[in-house]
Amino acid sequence: MAGTGTGTDERGPERAETGTGAGGGLHGRTAVVTGASRGIGLAVAAALAGAGATVLAGSRTRSDALGELVDRSGGRVVWVPVDLARAEGAAELVEAAGGRVDVLVNNVGTAPPRPGGFLEVGDDAWRASLELNLMAAVRVTRAALPLMLAAGAGSVVAIGSVNARLPDPLVVDYSAGKAALVAFCKALSKEVGGRGVRVNTVSPGPVETDLWLGGGGVARTVSAATGGSPDDVVAQAAAATVTGRFSRPEEVADLVLFLAGDASLNVTGSDFLIDGGFVPTW
Repeated sequence: MAGTGTGTDERGPERAETGTGAGGGLHGRTAVVTGASRGIGLAVAAALAGAGATVLAGSRTRSDALGELVDRSGGRVVWVPVDLARAEGAAELVEAAGGRVDVLVNNVGTAPPRPGGFLEVGDDAWRASLELNLMAAVRVTRAALPLMLAAGAGSVVAIGSVNARLPDPLVVDYSAGKAALVAFCKALSKEVGGRGVRVNTVSPGPVETDLWLGGGGVARTVSAATGGSPDDVVAQAAAATVTGRFSRPEEVADLVLFLAGDASLNVTGSDFLIDGGFVPTW
């Protein structure tokens, strides 16, 4: 299975201090990032701030790493406490941007492993998964899009997953939600591309975040169900890539940064894999 926006990235705050970024040219722009307290979301917030953007970092809680990023960013990163499982959360987050959103990164998501298989996933679990993996992005995009259309410019980037094209029974509901997210973004890109708004997705494979490596992550959950060790689960997943390793959150953030900036002005409706060769087809 793939990575999502959860996990920890201890290097994010230091990156924001540099004032540089691979995408560059984001000075004076406002970015909104969902699920920004850790992992991919935290790394993306740090990268955007490092490129000069003012970043509204939305999350339910402020992790120590996000607090450090906010403190070191010189005002470029502002934490917005918000629960995007609530329908009202999307409008609250966008309102905090003060009427301008140049970049929206829909990162928030959830991927609880289902070692018991499909029959253990009830309606409530399906609803909770789809709320965060699909509907949160739909709602935040709906709230931010009018601002982008009025400005005649904007970039929406959603964090998908290789599981959108390689569904895995271990994360059956997550796979379905991410497939729907990628399809939603492709459809929207066709509607708004002629009006200056670009919509793309970034689909990671396994990423070094708490989703995989944390106490309640995939490695521990699967090893507990199979009798192996977490290290064995991680090694097996890494061996399924061509590069032999997981991606790092900041590597995913660099790709998002490219799509957020002017270097990708004619790129829209695309899904970018960053998976170390995990997907075996082209």
